[in-house]
Order: sequence, then structure tokens, then C-alpha cells
Amino acid sequence: MTIVLFLLVLFATMTVGVPIAFALMLTALALMVQLDFFDAQLLAQNVQAGFDSFPLLAVPFFILAGELMNAGGLSRRIIDLARAFVGHIPGGLGYVAIAASVMLASMSGSAIADTAALATLLLPMMRQQRYPEGPSAGLIASGGIIAPIIPPSMPMVIYGVTTNTSISKLFLAGIVPGLLMAVSLVLVWRRIAGREQLPVAEKTSWSFRRSVLASSIWALFMPVIIIGGLRLGIFTPTEAAVVAAAYALVVAMFVYRELSVAGLYRVFVDAARTTGVVMFLCGAATAASYMITLADLPNQLADIMGPLLQNPLLFMAVVAVFLLAVGMVMDLTPTILILAPVLAPLAAKAGIDPVYFGFVFIFIGCLGLLTPPVGTVLNVVAGVGGLRMESVIRGVMPFLLVYLAMLALLIVFPAIVTQPLKWMF
Repeated sequence: MTIVLFLLVLFATMTVGVPIAFALMLTALALMVQLDFFDAQLLAQNVQAGFDSFPLLAVPFFILAGELMNAGGLSRRIIDLARAFVGHIPGGLGYVAIAASVMLASMSGSAIADTAALATLLLPMMRQQRYPEGPSAGLIASGGIIAPIIPPSMPMVIYGVTTNTSISKLFLAGIVPGLLMAVSLVLVWRRIAGREQLPVAEKTSWSFRRSVLASSIWALFMPVIIIGGLRLGIFTPTEAAVVAAAYALVVAMFVYRELSVAGLYRVFVDAARTTGVVMFLCGAATAASYMITLADLPNQLADIMGPLLQNPLLFMAVVAVFLLAVGMVMDLTPTILILAPVLAPLAAKAGIDPVYFGFVFIFIGCLGLLTPPVGTVLNVVAGVGGLRMESVIRGVMPFLLVYLAMLALLIVFPAIVTQPLKWMF
């Protein structure tokens, strides 16, 4: 009865258009009433406790770092660097998008920010060189979701705080799969480029490449500092976010000198707005999680899913299908905040490594960014490029199918995630 009430209130409120944060609070209230435990003060305390968290400080600072990168010229220089080295290959702008996706992912951790930067700079170039719009947009969208996989990653921070999983281990677990995602995009794009007979740009000289590399070197140091500092234990993920924001600020204002004081004000305002939305959502989810724990929902689900817990592979397959369905109608952050506190304890009972489960959870959530009708990243590409959503959806399908095949491999062979993690630690 409690599970039915939880799902009914949550999805009913979201269906009628209630914002997800308020839907979560209403769900918590419904559980309070059902348990005869209504206390408005307790609800407010849990909402406040949800964003009063040192690890969650990483979220606003990574958001700020991403805004500074886009406004201060770091993102553009990374894309220029990729163009200089791989732009001359047939379909070269596609390879530029993939290479830039990986490099930007190692700096911002935001799929939306990276996708917007790539779409803004590369889609007009692709259109000018008569690249097919659908596959081009699909490639940029597919590359954008590498951002939450390769560290640093805001979804991993939120998942780690929500489920009490090591954020540093989640970060490092994403490096190898993130690179595999890039390789899979290369393979698909190579086939598309051969089929479409895409134009070949003139090869740049080594002197030009050296000048572009010299201009980009400050931007390239950012992932080295973040990942190196985390791996060597110099700072925590939260401190890494502060370092990233401070470094991006200094480079944007005093090295590249592309960010003025007026521009900095706009960056702070945009970052504050995004942070406010995310942190309020975290607070509302904490209140809902508290009531989920009091209502003993994880154990009730464990009783229902008892046979699945005896077979970790089958459990992961069922969870994957469920999360793929949820990802079609819900964004990544709400999915983590709502479902991670419920599913992570079940995965632990099934004997599944918590870091591995957390990574797969986030990977599936990222695929949801590419699936209609919500498809946040699809909407970003369509909006920035002025494209019809139908064209973007058709263009993303080959890349999405390869990602789904990769998901199957991750479920069947967990060592793809766990073994590199053991080497790193």
C-alpha cells in the first residue's frame, strides 16, 4: 500500500505539471499522512538538511566552472585545437566534435553546458560545409552526454551524496567507459562519413597547430589539475570543484582576457539560477528520502524483488530496462534523487559493487538525455541549431543504439568498470 501511494502521488503530481521538487515534497507529505506522522517542522528541517552538505558544494562550483569556460574562451580553444589536428579527415568536423566532447567533459561535468558549447560553435560550420543536419546534430548530442561520465561529474556528486557512495571512486570509474563511448562514436561517425561522402577540409600546417596548442595549453591544464589532484589525494571532489572554478576564472579574466567584469556578473547570475534549481531539488528529495526510509520502502521492494536479488545479472538487466523507461520521461538529476535511495540498497543486497551500480545508474540516466519526449540534450541541440526535433531524433538513433550495446556489455561484464578502478586504487 505504501509503495502504491508513493508512486501514485509522485507521478500524478508530475503528470499535471507540478515541478518535480514540489512533487517530491507532496510525496513526502502524503507518506507522513499515511504513517500518521505529520510534522511540518520536520519536513522543513529535512529540506534544509538536503542542501546543507559539504560534498554538495561541488555542484555550484562545477556549474560556475562550466559557465566560466564557455564565457571565457576555454571551450572555444578546445574546439579550435581539435579542428587543427583532426579537422582534415573526411567528415573531420564530426571527429572534432568527439575529441572536443572528451576534452570538455574532463573540465565541466555538465552535459547541457558542453552540448550547448559544441552546438553553438560546430553546427554552423557543419551546415556551411553541407554536412547532413540530422546525423551532425545527433553526434553532438551523443558527445555531450560524455560529460557526466568522465570526471568531474555533477550527477556523480549528487549520486554519491544521496547514496553515501565514494564520489572519488565514482569519478575514476567513469574514465575508461567514457573513453569507450568516444571510440564507439568514432566508429559510427566513420561509417556515416563514408556513406555520405562528406567534404575534406585542408590540412593545417604544423606551425599553425603549434600556435593553437600554445593558445589552448591553459585550458588543457584544467583536467590535469582536477583528475591528477583527485588521483593523488591532494584534494576532495568538493575542493576540486573550487579549484576548477578558480582556475577557470583566472584563465578567462587574466590569461585569455575574454571575460569582462560585466560578463562575470552575468556568469555569476546564470550559475546562481542553475544552482538554486538543483539545490532546491536536492532538499526536496532529501525530505522524500527521509520518509521513504521511515516507510521502509526499500525492504518492501526487496520482498517483492526477492528472486531477482539472487541473480545479480538478472537484477541489473531489470533495473536497466526500468531506468531506461524512466529516463524517457524524467531528467537525470530527479531520477538520481528519487530512485537511487531506493535501488542502491537493493543492489547492495544483491551483492553488487556500489560504485559499479552507481556508475551504471548514471550511465543509463545519461542515455535518458537522448530519448524523447523529454530528451534534455536533444532539446538543447534543436534549440541552438534551429532544427526540427524529428530530425535530431532520427540523427541520434545510430549513436543511441551503439550506447545501448555498450550498456549491455557493462551489465554482462562488470569488470569493464571495476577492474580499471582496482588498478587506480
